Amino acid sequence: MDSGKHYHNQCTGNALKTANEHTADEDITLFGSCFSPPVQRVWVALEYLGIPYKYCETDPHKKSKDLLEVSPKGLIPALKLHYCSSPRALNESTVIMDYLQDLASVTTKRTLLPSDPYARALVRLQSDFVNRNIVPTFYRYIQAQDADSQVKYGKEFHQALGGLVTLLERAENEIANVGGTSGEGKKRSLEVGLGLWLKDGDLGWTDVMVGPWLFRATNVLRHYRGFEMPTEKKFSEWIERLFNHPAFKATCSTDDLYIDSNERYAFNRANSQIANAINSGRNLP
Repeated sequence: MDSGKHYHNQCTGNALKTANEHTADEDITLFGSCFSPPVQRVWVALEYLGIPYKYCETDPHKKSKDLLEVSPKGLIPALKLHYCSSPRALNESTVIMDYLQDLASVTTKRTLLPSDPYARALVRLQSDFVNRNIVPTFYRYIQAQDADSQVKYGKEFHQALGGLVTLLERAENEIANVGGTSGEGKKRSLEVGLGLWLKDGDLGWTDVMVGPWLFRATNVLRHYRGFEMPTEKKFSEWIERLFNHPAFKATCSTDDLYIDSNERYAFNRANSQIANAINSGRNLP
């Protein structure tokens, strides 16, 4: 039953602790909202890459003057870059992540991407699949109102997860599992950026790209659609490593925040660019 719950305007749990630790002025300000998956992408990247930042909780539906200055359409996430002679801004989560990755390469020396060109290309294929398949299917599923559509999109979401697993396994087989005499050090170097799909891996680009929607699948989709994640052992171990990684865990609020904030999607009363795009059959903004 639709209880008319509104989206939250303040983080909870680990995310609140992290937000409170980032209230001082820095060269970079992240304008974000606690319930937003694209914001969480950027937030996780900032945490993992070790780039100093200030977090500014923002209501994207009220579109404050400060937000519109850095994101003319009022979209989040948005970055304000204070270190330029005149402040500059960026928006769109993937663009921001690219910027942060490049910035870290000359500052903190941390990376979410492989250095090997072919391995990096395989990760980019995974990322493209997330944006083209997993994200839109998630919203079609949560916004579906009749039982038949919910069953249909639930199956499609499962299939999309399976498609991503196929790409993760391809990278593992073609990069991490290739034999030879190059030595363990070279092998470990090639595995950097392939992510937590590898048992001994570290957080990678694809983990950050898909993680926010996987996390919401375990609370939002489970609560409103009875969705259960795939039970294959390797998939479950990957999800456990991802959700417990310090950089990801630090940006997660409690389940109730996501459940409450997504009730408007579950009953298809959200007035957002994403919801409107799904309802009209257009590509996501």
